[in-house]
Amino acid sequence: MSKADLAKKPAEVAAMFDDVAPTYDLTNTLLSFGQDRRWRKIVRDAVFPEAGQKILDLAAGTGASSVAFTGPDIKVVAGDFSEGMLAVGRKRHPEIEFVFADATQLPFADNEFDAVTISFGLRNVVNVDKALAEMFRVTKPGGRIVICEFSTVVNPVLKPLYEFYLKRVLPSLSAVATKAPDAYGYLSESILAWPNQRELGLMVSNAGYESVAYRNLTFGTVAIHRGLKPKAAAKKPAAKKPAAKKPVAKKAAK
Repeated sequence: MSKADLAKKPAEVAAMFDDVAPTYDLTNTLLSFGQDRRWRKIVRDAVFPEAGQKILDLAAGTGASSVAFTGPDIKVVAGDFSEGMLAVGRKRHPEIEFVFADATQLPFADNEFDAVTISFGLRNVVNVDKALAEMFRVTKPGGRIVICEFSTVVNPVLKPLYEFYLKRVLPSLSAVATKAPDAYGYLSESILAWPNQRELGLMVSNAGYESVAYRNLTFGTVAIHRGLKPKAAAKKPAAKKPAAKKPVAKKAAK
């Protein structure tokens, strides 16, 4: 199988996910000890889908995350750049529209979605700032962004234990649980290289979203970031040299 590296070349990352598509959801449940289901429920609550809304779920894979947003008169679009994942998703969830979508060049109109969400996929994008700018572009004024991603454990006692799990235990478990252990070696590497909660919050704020806040889950192994697109904003303003620092994302109340 192919293994992507931290250069995150889109073709290599897509090919890696093509290889693991059939068993991806089950493997994630096993390796997260079932926590992935709890995380999806919390993401749904943060997105807060309502009748009449249109929701974009990026890096949707086989649609396991997208199903959480479905409901009466709610349009859910699942976007991913792995054709293998999309093929599996279309078979499993015919009620959801699956679209090939590169997060850095989304095939959607400006101000199209009431909410844009991405779970465990932003980390795999080659240009995160460009992807956030695209998410901002397709979000309706007053709409929201919700990001669920692996993050930094805040407890100084648990942090080295978690890093040991990522470097040593996860690769061993993946060798037993999946036929594509190299993909989960990349997973460990990409998590360890990912920005912490405050750094990602600042990136979301710099994309144009306001009221940016985050919530730690499972001791900070995962964090949910959310923000709102200003109601007066039709598109992201032209880049300027800031006169002062952007407000740093604050930790949300539970």
